[in-house]
Amino acid sequence: MDNTDPQNEPVVTSYAKAPAKTVTAAGVSYAYRELGPKGGIPVVFLVHLAATLDNWDPRIIDPIAQNRHVITFDQPGVGASTGQVPNSIEAMAEDAYTFIKALGFDTIDVFAFSLGGMVAQDLAIKHPSLVRKLVLTGTGPRGGKDIDKVLGTTYWDILRATLTRSDPKEFLFFNRNPTGKTAAKAFIKRLQERTENRDKPITARAFRTQLKAIQKYGRSAPSNLSTISQPTLIANGDNDRMVPSVLSEELHRRIKGSELIIYPDSGHGGIFQHHTRLAPAVVEFLAP
Repeated sequence: MDNTDPQNEPVVTSYAKAPAKTVTAAGVSYAYRELGPKGGIPVVFLVHLAATLDNWDPRIIDPIAQNRHVITFDQPGVGASTGQVPNSIEAMAEDAYTFIKALGFDTIDVFAFSLGGMVAQDLAIKHPSLVRKLVLTGTGPRGGKDIDKVLGTTYWDILRATLTRSDPKEFLFFNRNPTGKTAAKAFIKRLQERTENRDKPITARAFRTQLKAIQKYGRSAPSNLSTISQPTLIANGDNDRMVPSVLSEELHRRIKGSELIIYPDSGHGGIFQHHTRLAPAVVEFLAP
């Protein structure tokens, strides 16, 4: 791979070193990071509940950024982005569209996790010409069984984490067995690899608004997923407590031609626990 971008600048392929940038659109200043070689179709990452730019696993980002232009961003009202968190997934998808168009892109690939996967589905349905390929991980369809219970699961695991002085993601994303606990600690450690220009944490208000939007999504009438014709890769762990693993199978059934990967002995964060298997599978799937 050439080590310069079209402007003859060195290409950053480490998420820990990705420059922090902003772009303003529709009155919102969007915080984002980009890395990898410029040119071609970028891969835009849509992140999970309560997450900011600092919550992406570098072991997933970095392999993709070796040969692709990667972009991560904060939705309005999240992290360093200005504005307010909307109270619906549909509105979040429109915000994502606004951000992507502000950067000047007409075609993108999407890598989405959890809440991001819900946003990605709406984005692909509403703006089908924008999305070339879709990676949906740890997520489920609108109206999916028990998605609306994520609020209770989340607050319960936050309490458990507080009592044990742990990061809530250790409970929410990973099984509480020796394998899961080890994977959780390693994942949390990887999230600390960036030491400079870290993002602002999400506010409690923004977090609660996101939770309510997910609850509404879970209680809404199903979307017509048959309209998603883009090549789609779906992945999850086999024991997802936040967005039940059976919903990944439902997505696979309803999105024609989609591929499904279920990782063993893992939960909502199965893609992080099995990053050594997921990253190369995604690189291959997203190849031009």
